[in-house]
Parts: sequence; C-alpha cells; structure tokens
Amino acid sequence: MDRNHILAIDQGTTSTRSVIFDSAGRRVATAQTEFEQHYPDQGWVEHDPETIWRDALTTAREALLKSGVGVASIAAIGITNQRETTLVWDRTTGAPIHRAIVWQDRRTADRCLQLKAEGVEAEVRARTGLLVDPYFSATKLGWILDHVPGARARAERGELAFGTIDSFLLWRLTKGAVHATDVTNASRTSLFNIHSGEWDAELCRLFGIPMALLPAVHDNAHIYGRTDPEWFGLPIPIAGMAGDQQAALFGQCCFAPGTAKSTYGTGCFLLLNTGEKAVASEHRMLTTPAYRINGRTAYALEGSIFVAGAAIKWLRDGIGVITHARQTNDMATRVSDSHGVYMVPAFVGLGAPHWDPEARGAIFGLTLSATQAHLARAALEAVAYQTYDLVAAMVQDGGVRPAMLRVDGGMAANDWLCRFLADILDVAVERPDDLETTARGAAFHAGLAVGLWSGVDELSAIWSRQACFEPAMEAGHRTTLLAGWHDALRRTLG
Repeated sequence: MDRNHILAIDQGTTSTRSVIFDSAGRRVATAQTEFEQHYPDQGWVEHDPETIWRDALTTAREALLKSGVGVASIAAIGITNQRETTLVWDRTTGAPIHRAIVWQDRRTADRCLQLKAEGVEAEVRARTGLLVDPYFSATKLGWILDHVPGARARAERGELAFGTIDSFLLWRLTKGAVHATDVTNASRTSLFNIHSGEWDAELCRLFGIPMALLPAVHDNAHIYGRTDPEWFGLPIPIAGMAGDQQAALFGQCCFAPGTAKSTYGTGCFLLLNTGEKAVASEHRMLTTPAYRINGRTAYALEGSIFVAGAAIKWLRDGIGVITHARQTNDMATRVSDSHGVYMVPAFVGLGAPHWDPEARGAIFGLTLSATQAHLARAALEAVAYQTYDLVAAMVQDGGVRPAMLRVDGGMAANDWLCRFLADILDVAVERPDDLETTARGAAFHAGLAVGLWSGVDELSAIWSRQACFEPAMEAGHRTTLLAGWHDALRRTLG
C-alpha cells in the first residue's frame, strides 16, 4: 500500500487529539479527548505527563481505526504541542520526576522579578527574542530542579532529561531512543539562542540549568526517529514537530514575509512572518523562529492576547448574557453599532504590547439604553481592537504591514467578527476551509520530510479558502472607533 497519509498528534492545553490527513491535505479522521487540569496552589497549573502520553497513544490509535486507511499507509507522524510546558524525566526509566508545569503557571514570578532586578532582561531578549517571564520554560525547569529532592545533582550527573511536551512524546514513541526537539519549541525555553540556532551556555548559566538535561535541536521537517513497533504494529517515521502557534502559521501557508495568521481561541496569537530577518521588537512583541527547513530559518514577530474567546465564555458562564457562543454573531448584527460601549477584557491582565499583569477587565460607556446585544458586540469588537494594536506594534517594529490576515480557531467561524476585523485592520481577512490548522501544520512538516509533498509551493496550492472578508469601513469611522478603544484602554492601564 502507498504511504500517502500523515498522522498528526496535536497535544494542547486542555485536550489531546490525533488527525489523519491525506495527500491533498484533507482531514480523513479525528479523535480527541480532554484531560484534567491540576491547580495545587494559587497561580499554579500542572498536567500529568502519564495522562498526556496515554491520551496521545489512544487518540492516535482511534484516529487510525476511524480512518480505515491502515498503519501501512501512514507515511509519517507529525507532532505539535502546547508550548513552554515543562517536564523532567528519568533517562533510565522514562518516568517523570514531577508533574508538568504548564505555560500558564505563575509560580516563578518572584524569580523573574529577581532576574529583572539583576538587569539581565536586555541580554535575554537579545539572545532569545523573549521577555523574562514565568510564561517561558527556563524558570519552571529551575523550580523543578530546586524543589524535587536530589534532582539538581542527578541533572548534573546526566541522569535526567528535560523536554517540552513534544520531546516527551518523541521519547515515549521511540521508547527512549531519541531525545530531541525542534527549533520552535527550543526557542520558547529562554535557553536557546535564536540567532546561532543552538543552546546558549551563557543563558543556561544565568538560569542555573545544566546543559546535560537538554535535547538535541533539529529542523521542523526532519526524521527524528521511528516509533517502536509495539505502539502501532509497524515502525512509523516521526518526521515533523512544531510548537502549536508556529504550526498554525505553517498550516495556514504563511510562507512569504509579510504574511500573517491569527488564531482565535481562549486567547489570541498573531504571528507575522518576517522572513530570514529576526526583527528585534521595541514594542514588547516576541521575536521567534517561525520554522526551520533545510537549515534555513524563517522568523516571526508574535503578539499574544490573553483574552479573546474567554470573554465570550464570561458572557455565557459568568453573567448569563448568552447561552451559546454562536449567539454573538446574531446579537452583534442586531444592533447598528456598539452604542459607545467598550469592553477591555483584562480579566487576567493585558498581554502584548502592554504586558500588564495587574490590569483588570472593565466596561466603559454604559447607559440605561445599553442592551445585552451591545455587550456581546463590545466583546467581539475588543478582539479586533486588540488585534489592531498587535499589528500596529509589529509595523512600528519594522515588520511588513500584512496584505491580508489568515484566521483560524473557534472564533473565526463568526462571520461578523471576521468582517469587523477586516474593517478595523483595513486588510482582507481570509478564513480557510479547516479552522483547526495546528495539526495541519505538523502534518505538513512531516510530509515534507518524507517527500509526500515537494515543497512549500505545493502546500500553498492545496491550501483552500472558505471565505474572504474585504474591508468596507470608511476611514473616518475607523479612526473614531479606535480613538474610543484607546481611551478605554488608557483608563484601564491607568
């Protein structure tokens, strides 16, 4: 049988799923399962690595069974994962020494403040493109080494292995034969020099991390190893890995400088391809590798919005304005404008370009004639306004203004939001046939590595657009709306 399908394992923050793609990039079968979140203390978030491994294997087998294509037709496996989530395991037994510390976890905030006070952030930013923040892996890893008895000494002796979720799944799938990661996941640890493309000894010294812990780093499209036959009956090449947001950029075929994608889920992540130039941000954007293929790195500017779909969830679960998220499309259409109502959804602080963890959510402009529909519309508008601020900051940093924005994630199904995005950004907004592009990006990387696809031109040819939303708003009206938003934002930050 021809090997003309790809199995993508998409390991996310709240669920794990596996997807089978055919050679035309179409989804053939999907299996998904949610898993438990652990909150052992305020601001702490952990995952059970054994649950993640079990779910990855189970959903992969289930997707294969649903597809009916057979293991022999799988050309390769691609892996994509929640970024920054940190775990350490025993090199002999493969057993984790602590639960995984999730990217959302804030337990190392004091350590990050200490590092900033020591004046190291400028050097960290220059080498990694990142801020000093608990979000990233290095301080989480240091916490595990310092709080698990004997861990630091064992790490120094080379007995332990560190990895993000991709590395751990690769280790388990190959039964410990391969300890590796890809450039995009490595770049989110604060230990990887994005310019030299290697682990940085000075950064490891600064964060107190023994280099013996670290995995090998490879291109995104690379044959990392092969699965042990026990798992699927036959060995399958593991040939693609990427962090979830970079995988979505690749799955959206944003290969040219100036192309951009924005993923709208609980939060929002916007990545703008800057080509082979790593643009240093002066507006608190992140500079990150977008992908590395055949040894050549494409970079991106990244902006993170903490609250997008979470604001809609609050309208539903918090104050009962809606009963289903899909209602917001009709409610926003029902009213002619927002009635001067602005929502600043800083429920957990504000992300880029502000990075203000102390900001809190606020609603401005309420009058007695404001309705539930105006609140729903204000929540959707806030997503577009925040996206505008990200794009504006990226352009100020020297990034090319995107000629269009490709959107994905659950909120991108909302037609009204897509139209308003196009109007506020004054660019076309393109929505693909398949809104879940993260797994597709991992599949594309794996397929390139094994020759299922010849290159990015062929991938671009099979990308399919479901809808395009063109800007239609008058410039003066856009300026007035943005002025109102920035006034509300200043009040919140103040």
